[in-house]
Amino acid sequence: MSTGRSRRAHREIDSLDQLREVLATRKTLRGIRIQNLDLTDAGPELLARSDLAGLVVLGGRVSDEVATHLRSHGAVLFPASVDAPVDVYPSDLYRPEDLYAGLAPDGYDATPDARAYRWSLDPALAGDVYVALLRAIHDDSVTDALDERLEGRRVVGVMGGHAVARGDNAYAATAHLGHRLAEAGLVVVTGGGPGAMEAANLGAFARHTSSLDEALARLPAVPSFRPDIGAWAALALEVRATLVDPAARTVTRSIGIPTWFYGHEPPNVFCDGIAKYFSNALREDGLLARSTAGVVVMPGAAGTVQEIFQAVTPLYYAAAGAALPRLVLVGTDHWTRVVPVWPAVAALAAGRAMTERVSLVDDPAQAADLLTDDGGSPG
Repeated sequence: MSTGRSRRAHREIDSLDQLREVLATRKTLRGIRIQNLDLTDAGPELLARSDLAGLVVLGGRVSDEVATHLRSHGAVLFPASVDAPVDVYPSDLYRPEDLYAGLAPDGYDATPDARAYRWSLDPALAGDVYVALLRAIHDDSVTDALDERLEGRRVVGVMGGHAVARGDNAYAATAHLGHRLAEAGLVVVTGGGPGAMEAANLGAFARHTSSLDEALARLPAVPSFRPDIGAWAALALEVRATLVDPAARTVTRSIGIPTWFYGHEPPNVFCDGIAKYFSNALREDGLLARSTAGVVVMPGAAGTVQEIFQAVTPLYYAAAGAALPRLVLVGTDHWTRVVPVWPAVAALAAGRAMTERVSLVDDPAQAADLLTDDGGSPG
């Protein structure tokens, strides 16, 4: 992968073309990480090499002959896991159809997403070092794929609660916010769940306001993921199919970053990629750290409040003269009376450079104005 994380001593290979390119150079394979590939066709080339110390093979398919040869010359092989409900060596972000495979006709409980949640909670696996290792490798692979997808892009995080129902005015307003940000060339990232998160991803994913409005008209038929996640997801997948434009240039506009830690919140499908984690701590830090162009916070509760103060902390401690991203809270009544976070944010900002970069507005359109005035990036 050609990412910021990958430009280190270790080079990660996630396609046979990349592997053949490396093998053709005859350079040392030390430091190469082969990720989740079927090495059947590359077997003869690997058998011809003996400079294999420091090579690491993560999952995939390897013949017994090649595996023995690799190990005997110092390579390390991590076997594919037959117990995990998802690929623990993913080389790319999830697609909605990956996580919701089997939804029809077997229902949500049969999907990889639901099975991964149950796997994460299984008390029989608590403290199992092998399982902990698999989950850690999975999350690191997801991070790498996310870095690759967002490299060189300006990113805006849109935070907000899962309780906002399809059909609510707040849902539609958040969707139009996401659309405006994406049209300005920004990548919209969210926590990847329902409610305001789904709305922002939906708006960014839609290429045209007309198709967005059509989607907003259809989705209220199943307003919430409760009590039936299957019906909620099935309708969303139908609507998503109408938003995919085969003629459009493939550009990432929308990313969801959910977690199985909050497995009761299913992932929304309106994303160009889903970076789902087992570790919520990694997910939370990564979501905010990647929001390089700013963060917009829609009304929410405890989880959203946590995200606000995670975003405030680097602004508060930023060095003098540093370029600071914006933090925009939407909903004056909510953030001053219902959940009175804004007075604390304003008090922390007083007398600091961050005071010019934190805002409280009433309308998502005002938040879009602030973020797009800062300048988007071409897609």
